[in-house]
Amino acid sequence: MSVALETPASRGFRLPPAWTPHNRCWMAWPCRTGLWCDGLNAAADAYAAVAQAIARFEPVTMIAPSDRAAEARTRCGPEVTVEVLPLDDSWMRDIGPTFLCNDEGAVAGVSWRFNAWGEKYPSYTEDAALAGRLLDRLGIRRYDAPCVLEGGAFHGDGEGTLIVTESVLLNANREGPGSRSKMETILADWLGIRKVIWLPAGLTGDETDGHVDNVACFSGPGEVLALVAPSSDDPNHAILQRNLTVLNAETDAAGRPLRVTAIEQPSLRDDSGLPLAASYINFYLANGGIVMPKFSIGHDEAAAAVVQAAFPDRTLVQIDARAVVRGGGGIHCITQQQPAASCE
Repeated sequence: MSVALETPASRGFRLPPAWTPHNRCWMAWPCRTGLWCDGLNAAADAYAAVAQAIARFEPVTMIAPSDRAAEARTRCGPEVTVEVLPLDDSWMRDIGPTFLCNDEGAVAGVSWRFNAWGEKYPSYTEDAALAGRLLDRLGIRRYDAPCVLEGGAFHGDGEGTLIVTESVLLNANREGPGSRSKMETILADWLGIRKVIWLPAGLTGDETDGHVDNVACFSGPGEVLALVAPSSDDPNHAILQRNLTVLNAETDAAGRPLRVTAIEQPSLRDDSGLPLAASYINFYLANGGIVMPKFSIGHDEAAAAVVQAAFPDRTLVQIDARAVVRGGGGIHCITQQQPAASCE
């Protein structure tokens, strides 16, 4: 059902942290041939591998259009449920609902407006409708947001703090409110946020204009993982250093100084030599597990050690994400968690 004239926060709903227990993980099958081209088969293999890895820890449902559902079932196997809904493509973090909780343990969902990251793709009607369709199918209380926003554009600690990038939330191509203060009001009303930490930008070459889920994430209350590029020759060096400076000077909504742990960016380039928006921070937290990317380069083991240290009680699994990155995202981008009803 669609709810009008009220916001989630006015009913006590707020964004829970990624580490809260999940009911399941939602994904969407890769299907935009104009994006994936001859990489579609490799992308399908990678999506299936991510789904199977997450299914070790919690239920996974893969959404697929009717003409690709059989393929998704075959590749993903019996451990993954496939559900048929129309799709334009497969970035579930951005096209799926943002799930919220309240103190009574109820779950609601926000359906953000979606415009394909600033009209970067001409056909996105089905993706724009997916969040609302899914919430209605699940019978979960639905809030239709008044602005364009994607799930990969923010990361919260579950205690009222949100990290975002100016390059996305203040970008005119999102048709947003146009100022920090107005955007902060929207985030307070729709996600229950009390403090927003604004980073200048995301990665060079990120077609989302710089989603925060590639550059910084909370690993616990007051604790942040931040991407760095140590070499001054790296095109992301200055960008990531500015982000790190902001984070090191910030406090969260509770007034705690942030404890920031750096993790080195993987250096990957496309066939023309341009940098790819690859990140070890673009991982998925499952119930008792972490599914994070690897890129078959020397940084993989060191990055895994940093992430494992941030979540010592979780089993870590690395999946080759090069095929996903070539499509423009990572493991966090292709997943969306639905919190358990208790949201504890």
